[in-house]
Amino acid sequence: MAVTFSLPTVLAKLADGQSTLEASGTTLGDVVAQVADRFPRLAPRLRDTAGGPYPFVTYYLNDEDIRFRNGFATPVREGDEITVVAAIAGG
Repeated sequence: MAVTFSLPTVLAKLADGQSTLEASGTTLGDVVAQVADRFPRLAPRLRDTAGGPYPFVTYYLNDEDIRFRNGFATPVREGDEITVVAAIAGG
């Protein structure tokens, strides 16, 4: 099942400049794993070494923060939209 996976500009650079990707899976974790496999340079920015989400990278599934659902175990459906928001620090 195809979903839309949107990246911020800072991460899109690691996905060959693509800010919108199409991916598939039954859970958000499956989708993230597929994107990480396709773009190895992007992989360490999407999930930690245990395969879970970083606390400073927020995933929205159809505008709902997945931290208030089941994290990467959250089911996805055909046509869903996943948006990745990475915290940027600076001074």
